[in-house]
Amino acid sequence: QVRLVESGGGLVQAGGSLRLSCTSSEGIINSRAMGWFRQGPGSSREFVAAISLDGTTTYYPESKRGRFTISRDNAKATLDLQMNGLRPEDTGVYVCAAAQSRYIEKSFAIFPYEYEIWGQGTQVTVSS
Repeated sequence: QVRLVESGGGLVQAGGSLRLSCTSSEGIINSRAMGWFRQGPGSSREFVAAISLDGTTTYYPESKRGRFTISRDNAKATLDLQMNGLRPEDTGVYVCAAAQSRYIEKSFAIFPYEYEIWGQGTQVTVSS
């Protein structure tokens, strides 16, 4: 079974920073467009960031733009999310996900149904 494993979560004060990482032993990260989602208390998945397979295209919702940066290293098969200026409302479980294989080259996905492989997540807690 293909697994995605997140790390880097923790407790931080408002205004602080965290860097999340996602890895996979099966090499799925270097063959798919990827994304990050935040799973809140109601278990709904909020889109956080997306990156194309070739790494040249990224996309963020308005609430994250300018604060979060998604990046990937296909040679190392890693996916990162740098989060700056964290706010209490950013609290949640952050999950990395691999998009369906049809999202190639510069394309990316932003809706949960466009993703087919999910990690277990890492907890991020931002205190006020």
